[in-house]
Amino acid sequence: MITENYIQKIKELLENRQIIIYFAAVILALIIASLTPNTSVLEASINPALALMLYVTFLQVPLVEMKQAFKQVRFLFALLIANFFIVPVFVMLLVRLTVTDPMIQLGVLMVLLTPCIDYVITFSHLGRADARLLLVATPVLLVMQMLLLPFFLKLSLGVNAAHLIHPGPFIQAFIWLIFIPFILAALTQFWSENNLTGKRVSSILGLLPVPATAIVLFIVVAAVVPQLGQAIDEVVTVVPIFIAFAFVAPLLGWPVCKMFSLNVPSSRAIAFSTSTRNSLVVLPLALAIPGAIPVLPAIIITQTLVELISELLYVRIIPRLIK
Repeated sequence: MITENYIQKIKELLENRQIIIYFAAVILALIIASLTPNTSVLEASINPALALMLYVTFLQVPLVEMKQAFKQVRFLFALLIANFFIVPVFVMLLVRLTVTDPMIQLGVLMVLLTPCIDYVITFSHLGRADARLLLVATPVLLVMQMLLLPFFLKLSLGVNAAHLIHPGPFIQAFIWLIFIPFILAALTQFWSENNLTGKRVSSILGLLPVPATAIVLFIVVAAVVPQLGQAIDEVVTVVPIFIAFAFVAPLLGWPVCKMFSLNVPSSRAIAFSTSTRNSLVVLPLALAIPGAIPVLPAIIITQTLVELISELLYVRIIPRLIK
């Protein structure tokens, strides 16, 4: 019989080896994509894999702690201002100055305007930030970005690209990727509090966040990488943009952290949040836009690859920058 102590040891092992696991998933996906270019069948698996990933992520956020998180008013205000005011202003200016093609603008905006809610917790922990605060703020970040993204896109792109944006995919994403996983996580937590079997099931499910994220990375990269060659010009165009964002983004929340007098771990958490984007969740929205393939998926997966490399630098640099 698997004991609670054994489960905890496995969980710690997975968490301590997360980066290796994620990069192994990406490398394996690249190999599969090169050997079997026709991996479009994997696209149908993206949403279910994302729903599983978000369910087990939400499951790590005890509802009691979520109530406590809303008492961290200064951190929440700083997090929301940094991600939904300062970052959008910078991204819109960056896109306006560097890109003229509406479809490329749309892809860059979609991925850079949405803060990450999954593996940012991993990297912030490795970077000695307050990862727990980010964890309990994940539902708030996800709901806010789904509500504000259509507004930001129309504000930035104007009427010329308004026909590319439809509310249907956003509503479906909210229902299947946010509402249902969150409700299931809440029911699972309630079951575990009142039932021994439920507690054991919940404990075992606690092993899944890292494997679930690795599976999503594998599916997304394997499904989209074959399309990069078909959109090579667009990829070449956006790489400098994503590199520029990676350099500037950790600093964007710094004035807000100073304004709200946040402590060092909380300030580092803001820096990781402003730097890490929600490409895995945004991809299904992009795939639902008419004429999106291959340009939008290629742009989004390019940002993911640039970001994963950047995160290895962040976990070393951000603790030194924010002391």
